Amino acid sequence: MGLGALLPAGAAAAADQGSGYRYWSFWERDGGTWTYATQGAATTRPADGAVQGFRFAVSQDSQDAAKPRGEAGFEAICAKTPAQPGSKRLALVLDFGTPQDAPDGETPPAPRGVCARVGEDATTAEALAEVARPLRYNNAALLCAIAGYPRTGCADQVSGTSSQNAEPSAPAPTADSPSASASQDDGGTGPSAGVLVGLAAVLALGAAAVWQARRRRG
Repeated sequence: MGLGALLPAGAAAAADQGSGYRYWSFWERDGGTWTYATQGAATTRPADGAVQGFRFAVSQDSQDAAKPRGEAGFEAICAKTPAQPGSKRLALVLDFGTPQDAPDGETPPAPRGVCARVGEDATTAEALAEVARPLRYNNAALLCAIAGYPRTGCADQVSGTSSQNAEPSAPAPTADSPSASASQDDGGTGPSAGVLVGLAAVLALGAAAVWQARRRRG
């Protein structure tokens, strides 16, 4: 099932002709490899020491989804956040993407790693809300912005070929800093459901944030 199945007929036809969507995708770090998350951040409850990532980019399908760049080691990201009883630490890699994938008039911040110390039962969504505000959502609770980026837009359709594999500003790939191209993943591992899974993941993330806010007000 592709993203086109969720769109009006005209939009689905346009997507089939080379357009993509500009949105935040959700990733998990397994050893030295980024893999597309199979659950939404609102239902993922990682263990202490986990590394997860968010990448803002234009994605057309599962073969061109871009991975988070930058430092991805838990020890380095969380070195200044000591462990405490009753809590866990999660290393989150936030990659705001490239100028080619940025909305008009915006400049993406540099990728960065942040360490969230949250309750032992916390989800990734709750950890992100602790360290990457302001977050922005649309009326359908879809995650639109992390740390205020981008200022406008939400999963906007973009015509033409995706630009994620042309990244002159990206650091050279290393064992702990993988290439952004999903096709270069070890063993061919990549997003199992492409853009559809990504949008579902960030939708679940937004829904969790709304639920948490309502619970606090109650």
